[in-house]
Amino acid sequence: MLRLTDVTLPLDHPEHALKDAVLARLGASADELRGMSVFRRAYDARKKSAIQLVYTVDVELADEPKALSRRLPKLVPTPDMDYRFVARAPAGLEGRPVVIGFGPCGLFAALILAQAGFKPLIVERGKQVRDRTKDTFGLWRQRKLHPESNVQFGEGGAGTFSDGKLWTQVSDPRHYGRKVLQEFVKADAPPEILYVSKPHIGTFRLVKMIELMRATIVEHGGEFLFEQKVDGLDIDNGQLRGVRLSGGERIATSHAVLAVGHSARDTFQMLHDEGVYLEAKPFSVGFRIEHPQSIIDRARFGRFAGNPILGAADYKLVHHASNGRSVYSFCMCPGGTVIAATSEPGRVVTNGMSQYSRNERNANAGIVVGISPNDYPGGPLAGIDFQREIESRAFELGGHDYDAPGQLVGDFIRNVPSKEFGSVLPSYKPGVKLGDLNPSLPSYAIDAIREALPAFDKQIHGFAMQDAVLTGVETRTSSPVRIRRGEDFQSINTKGLYPAGEGAGYAGGIMSAAIDGIRVAEALSLSMASNRH
Repeated sequence: MLRLTDVTLPLDHPEHALKDAVLARLGASADELRGMSVFRRAYDARKKSAIQLVYTVDVELADEPKALSRRLPKLVPTPDMDYRFVARAPAGLEGRPVVIGFGPCGLFAALILAQAGFKPLIVERGKQVRDRTKDTFGLWRQRKLHPESNVQFGEGGAGTFSDGKLWTQVSDPRHYGRKVLQEFVKADAPPEILYVSKPHIGTFRLVKMIELMRATIVEHGGEFLFEQKVDGLDIDNGQLRGVRLSGGERIATSHAVLAVGHSARDTFQMLHDEGVYLEAKPFSVGFRIEHPQSIIDRARFGRFAGNPILGAADYKLVHHASNGRSVYSFCMCPGGTVIAATSEPGRVVTNGMSQYSRNERNANAGIVVGISPNDYPGGPLAGIDFQREIESRAFELGGHDYDAPGQLVGDFIRNVPSKEFGSVLPSYKPGVKLGDLNPSLPSYAIDAIREALPAFDKQIHGFAMQDAVLTGVETRTSSPVRIRRGEDFQSINTKGLYPAGEGAGYAGGIMSAAIDGIRVAEALSLSMASNRH
């Protein structure tokens, strides 16, 4: 097979045009083409009046060496993207690995270990995904928070309640991302995620997929313990020997994947108390912003707004403020909703979520400001205290009942409190209490966002519209700690403990977390296969 890149066609091209364009680029006849499949389809919307589709196509020719010898531009051998296990569980293997946490990272770590025969034991502090979904709706609809079963905790992790984005910019030379997408398709994800440039799934589809993938892990010998939290480690001379559960059970193991997510604050405290090396790391804080999706579509696609191939438009924005802070859009959710995402009583946290259809009225995104440990000195856990202070203040500003504080964008820019909504109604549930967002974040963050919004309006006309809504606060953009690991993926001072994913500071989003889970599972399986214990 050969891969031909950058085949461009008009957005409304007829079906046969792609094959015609491929043959023209190759200088080949139809008889010479044995087969053709689309590997990637993207779009180029830099010229809104002439949006183009950009294809990467895998072709099979009657004489492929001849085609390569012609040195045609952007024609190369199709890379081998098949996944191959680096180790299999040997016969007579003693012990089994433990996977702590069952978000995207823990899911793929567990899946790889199970498929390789290591029969992992997965410990998840929250509930199974359907019960967890009911508890999450309890906060949104009844203001009832379940601290161990919510947007952050439970089967599927925080990625379950998100836009379900499945793309990443991390380096992936071994094509782990392809393995992730293929496993999702096996679990009933839309097949198109294998070729569209920005694949996504959406919350409701993810629920069913996670259940099917859990069943696959069980079929391969994996075992699950739900509603059990790891609240202690047994460490002997720098080597992990076991984990202790909240129910009192001790599980002997010398190999554990730590994939707890970015909000497992009590687990970070436990690790610190047990002597596992942690350090503070940068993250970001800010608000969610909502506009009518139609405004974003028109700004990005012009007359092609609403085209079913393009779908709901997204955006990615960055502004370097005069006070030295960087402001950027985060986790943009086309046609989605703003959701209550706290995991602790007496605090308000926002996030964004979309369904596969992305057909809700509003677009939303985080508008966040980068901060560093210099902004919250005090040790490796100081960022958690910083987050909690902001989230508690948002709870107070919202009225102490899980309503979120909000302000219209035009009022925020002019620095006047908001009193009533205009044409944009916020989607956040339980509700939004309008007022003044100035007290909700440090002044440097407020100043930077106030400067950034008019700058973003120059890129997307209408972004700084008066009636757009800011909802506070967004604090869980990434983990506030990094659990340092070495080249062998083990903690630098606790052998056998494999920090992984977002919570450990090595990923951001579903795809990068899943890829990190695969990498860690491979390192762990190599260690277990060689040590046989």
